[in-house]
Amino acid sequence: QVQLVESGGGLVAPGGSLRLSCAASASISSLSPMGWYRQAPGKERELVATVTRIGSTNYLDSVKGRFTISRDNAKNTVSLQMNRLKPEDTAVYYCNVRSLVSGMEYWGKGTLVTVSS
Repeated sequence: QVQLVESGGGLVAPGGSLRLSCAASASISSLSPMGWYRQAPGKERELVATVTRIGSTNYLDSVKGRFTISRDNAKNTVSLQMNRLKPEDTAVYYCNVRSLVSGMEYWGKGTLVTVSS
């Protein structure tokens, strides 16, 4: 069982930046991929970004060039640096990981990001 705790959400003006972090309760060395999803009000959850154990990344087209995902195996964290935020980035952001050992998928409870002036 892996528990995930997100942090770093909040209210930011358009054009601003936020950094989300997700702390895992166990070593992330066997978790891959690790990623962030988001769900805006009235919309389905969508994949924002993923990073594999070897550092390969993948991004939603609308966030390419603005968001950067990274993982720190020593700290058991995965982070999402979000720059040039837009109102349409407003959503609850969820951390997601998959165990390479069991194949099980784990989710955090989410952190709210609101982009508004």
